[in-house]
Amino acid sequence: MASRVDYIAPWWTYWLHNFPHLNLRLQPVDSAFNPQDSNYQQALMFLAAIAAVGLALNLIFIFIYLLCLCCCKRTDDEEIKRPHSCCVMWTAVTAGLVCCAAVGVGFYGNSETNDGVYQLTYSIYNANHTLSGVDSLVSGTTINMKVDLKQHIARLDEIFAQKIEFIQTLKFMQRMADAIVSQLSDLPTWHSINLNMAEIADDIGYFEYYRWLSYLLLLVIDLVICLVAFLGLAKRSRWLLTIVIVSGVLTLILSWGSLGLDTSAAVGISDFCVAPDKFIMNMTHDKITSEVVHYYLYCSHSISNPFQQILSVFQRSLTTMELQIQGLMHIAVPIFPMAKKDLLGIQMLLNRSESNLHQLTAMLDCRGLHKDYLDALIGVCYDGVEGLLYLSLFSILAAVAFCAMICAISRACNHLAIRDRDYDDMDEADPFNPQARRIAAHNPTRGQLRSFCSYNSSLGSQTSLQPPANTTTTQTATTTTTAPAPEYMNNTVLFGGNPRYENVPLIGRNSPPPSYSPSMRATYLAVSEEPTRIYGNIFPV
Repeated sequence: MASRVDYIAPWWTYWLHNFPHLNLRLQPVDSAFNPQDSNYQQALMFLAAIAAVGLALNLIFIFIYLLCLCCCKRTDDEEIKRPHSCCVMWTAVTAGLVCCAAVGVGFYGNSETNDGVYQLTYSIYNANHTLSGVDSLVSGTTINMKVDLKQHIARLDEIFAQKIEFIQTLKFMQRMADAIVSQLSDLPTWHSINLNMAEIADDIGYFEYYRWLSYLLLLVIDLVICLVAFLGLAKRSRWLLTIVIVSGVLTLILSWGSLGLDTSAAVGISDFCVAPDKFIMNMTHDKITSEVVHYYLYCSHSISNPFQQILSVFQRSLTTMELQIQGLMHIAVPIFPMAKKDLLGIQMLLNRSESNLHQLTAMLDCRGLHKDYLDALIGVCYDGVEGLLYLSLFSILAAVAFCAMICAISRACNHLAIRDRDYDDMDEADPFNPQARRIAAHNPTRGQLRSFCSYNSSLGSQTSLQPPANTTTTQTATTTTTAPAPEYMNNTVLFGGNPRYENVPLIGRNSPPPSYSPSMRATYLAVSEEPTRIYGNIFPV
């Protein structure tokens, strides 16, 4: 018998196994895996309830933040608003990148968990195939000995009625067949145990398929929300950002819910993985003998095969019967030719029984079932629990990322609302309003209207600028001729344009625009005295 590979539980199962196990009344519970115990079930529910409390605190924090954001007044100073806007933008982008990284972790964890569950179901199907094969071989051999062999012996009794020694040989063969049936009845019949392994594997596979599909949809939704958030920030679209906020809250709830389920499942499976043999022994103690369970769980050289004696008696009985049939073929067939057909039938029946014996010996060997047992443990405790840990990490990262994204995008929407309000405060008829210029670009007819302060002369010279009425024509001509042309006018003439009064800066003309926002008013008032000092010699007041 080949030496088996001992199962060693991974370190993360011990770490999860040491989590506090408390029922809903906050009383300590034994951490041994016992899913039928109500206190143990409450301990797993308590872990899920912790995630529910975290969700409630997270939603309360977001609600308070949004409430403060709506109620608190913000400064309108542009020098302060721009750095804050940049910080909010980068916070949202960072949260989106963290969310994308969390999605990558989630995809890996979902794949690992699926691989572990697939290995578990595959091992269960293999074990069920082995046990079903044992039951089939035992029932087939029993039918051969009880029914087919008895029919052949009954016909040979009629043929050998006058030969007492032949009749005694047939009775001896019947006793051997009864001994084989008696020995086979001592083998455990797996179908009599109320444990349908194929049905269990089907239920696990069904549940895993929908679990895998649900997580796949959640990961795709998270990724789409991150991409929509990036698009909304790039286009500065308030309705896209509003959709991201609403979707982010729903995804935040799903993330905390998945965290609670993953944590409970990981802790429960880890409790099983720390001591799987103990749980199986307790589950089968009233159905299968402990000797048989020990043999398959450990499969060691020091443990003898509990079926060895049964198989040895089976083998010796078949050998004895074959020798008796061969003797009758040599002695009885020349005397009773009609007996040859039944003797050949018995010989073929014994050959099939011997083939069944070899297959039964191989299937009852511990190495096959023990390998399936180890594969199932490795699939669940290594890949399965590891995948659940990665899914828990994904849930934590996604919850943190969406919480930060909701707060940052809410602040960004507030900035966008203030910007739109500043534009709404301006008069659309104001030619110095950037929004009015954009409207004029889309409305050529409106853009052709002259400004009330545009006075171009036919010569296109600097003399077209008319001074105020309280100065004489001679003084104006002399001043205009002798004073140097302002720099903006020189640049305009240099590049072939006509200097117009509306090209003169607002500050230099000492005339504010007809309507302006509070920020423009603050800028204008800060420099309101400078135009008099610059242009006082040109346009005396």
